[in-house]
Amino acid sequence: MNILIIAPTEREFRNISAAIDAATSPRHRYIPVCSGIGKAAAAAAVTHAIATSESPIDAVAIVGFAAGSLGYQQGEIVFPSVAQYHDCNVPEGFIPELTNPRALHGGSKGVTVFTGDSFVDAEMVRNIKARFGVEHAIFDMEITAIAIAVKLCYSLPVVAMKMISDVPEAGHTEQSYDEFADSHSDFSAFITALNQMW
Repeated sequence: MNILIIAPTEREFRNISAAIDAATSPRHRYIPVCSGIGKAAAAAAVTHAIATSESPIDAVAIVGFAAGSLGYQQGEIVFPSVAQYHDCNVPEGFIPELTNPRALHGGSKGVTVFTGDSFVDAEMVRNIKARFGVEHAIFDMEITAIAIAVKLCYSLPVVAMKMISDVPEAGHTEQSYDEFADSHSDFSAFITALNQMW
């Protein structure tokens, strides 16, 4: 399989590229792309990468860091099964193509990733959990946009794999995220998981 790997930040891109280079006898061909941060950049990057790939892409994987709610630990790798925007402020059912949850391939049942164009703090996390009626969730800035773009344009499976970098409800801040990301560059677990998934 040819698997397009989307890494939002340059730091995440370096980490996953190093893991691909170090992999021994990988089962698939991995094509890493740095998408940039946020919904618009990620959706544009993934559609462009698939359209211009020299070989047909069979699946898309999104890797990197993400915030987690209480119950998650820094360094834990989470595989969400559902992606949904948390910053889409429209009446329920009014624009379903924006508000409906998106299924992700190979995720842990009941784990949602909420996407929005902002870093989440403790108050935001609590509000999102209350609004959507969930106890546990992770939070990023790209996954839902990528899932929508890939579904609309290509109908390929999308898998998301995120390493928990910070838990805002536990007092972590953007500085906590930065310190964790600087000290955790080993992304080999993502390649191992992808080798086992297909």
